[in-house]
Amino acid sequence: MSDAATTDIPTERHRFYEDVFAMLLGTLLVSIGIMLYTKATLLTSGAAGLALLLQFATGINFGILFFAINLPFYWLAIRRMGWRFALRTFIAVGFVSGFTFLTPNWIRIEAVDPIYAALAGGSLMGLGLLALFRHRTGLGGVNILALYLQETHGIRAGWFQLGIDVLILIGALFLLPPDKVLVSLLGAAVLNLILAVNHKPGRYMGTT
Repeated sequence: MSDAATTDIPTERHRFYEDVFAMLLGTLLVSIGIMLYTKATLLTSGAAGLALLLQFATGINFGILFFAINLPFYWLAIRRMGWRFALRTFIAVGFVSGFTFLTPNWIRIEAVDPIYAALAGGSLMGLGLLALFRHRTGLGGVNILALYLQETHGIRAGWFQLGIDVLILIGALFLLPPDKVLVSLLGAAVLNLILAVNHKPGRYMGTT
């Protein structure tokens, strides 16, 4: 690593209140994006996308599915990323599960254009994930694996997650209309572009 790259890495640690604020803001943004996707019958990234797909298929609440799907991935978080990261991720997943359950009581949306939902929802979720990533917090599932690969092998989290998203959206062709799957791809591209551009290895290495 060059000296220039080294000087770009901040050494100041995040304060506790900064982590708390980032977690609340990040999970709230993600939850609003998920609400838009649910209303427009679209899919999103990773474990959240799988939870949405199962919700559309079974009618089970997204929050319950999302929390359950993430349980197996905490072992990887603990083993590879440490107890602190795993605990923060567990709390963040809990916040998203809770917010997605409560947000429809706070905001009532009668209808939303699918393309707008993909663009706005994808942007909100991308910004929410960016806030969480920069405070060493994930949202379980693919996010944990993506962060681990970025930190250990330099694989950008956004590009890796985009590949996983494509596989989930292919599976959605068996359940959703093709046009909804195509619009979901647009949203996935927006979300992961935000991460790929703004969360490069070495650009932001704040710790807690």
